[in-house]
Amino acid sequence: MKANEGKSLEVELEGHRFQRIPIHTSLVLADDKIDRIVSEFATPVVKSGDWLFVTEKIVAITQGRSYPVESITPMRLAFRLSKHVKKTPSGIGLGMPETMEMALRECGVLRILFAAAVAAITKKLGRKGDFYRIAGPKARGIDGPTSGTIPPFNKQVVLAPENPKKVATEIKGILPGGVEVLVVDINDFGGNVLGSTLGKAQEGLAARILADNPLGQGHQSTPMGIIRKL
Repeated sequence: MKANEGKSLEVELEGHRFQRIPIHTSLVLADDKIDRIVSEFATPVVKSGDWLFVTEKIVAITQGRSYPVESITPMRLAFRLSKHVKKTPSGIGLGMPETMEMALRECGVLRILFAAAVAAITKKLGRKGDFYRIAGPKARGIDGPTSGTIPPFNKQVVLAPENPKKVATEIKGILPGGVEVLVVDINDFGGNVLGSTLGKAQEGLAARILADNPLGQGHQSTPMGIIRKL
């Protein structure tokens, strides 16, 4: 399998080498089941000692948490707040009314307003990231439509998955023994472990192993992968 363009399939950390093995799948849609996807595409290639990482996007999609942009009617507040969100090369984030609307629904109006107010103050002091720190992982995990995403999700808003730790545990139950599972949110600017069957220290190591986004988030169709210690 090929890694994300310009990325190596191997990385060295803490004196050890790790292989990152992308797993190619069919297009995952809302009527798919995550256990079927894992059974069909991951089970044949994992082995004891591997860490299987699954991107949060396909978990959310199989949970029915993706919405066509045209199905979302933003309130006036969503238009106002989205104007103040900085767009980045990694995605539009909450910088459009439809994604901001979903953040308001997911996190609550008061929490988003509080996050926006604090961020407006601390940004002037040279501090960044307070909005998402306060708004929380549900806001941070919202993906907006991008031209580089596989259709039909290039025109959809995908929310953060529900109960990622529970999902990781359930996936582990259908895999061969000795395989651990992580649900991750990774892009070209870093990554986070949303839920796993590992301890916190191991989650931190996994996040560093995947920090350069070896899978890619566009048309690669590799929403899962394996971390294997060499």
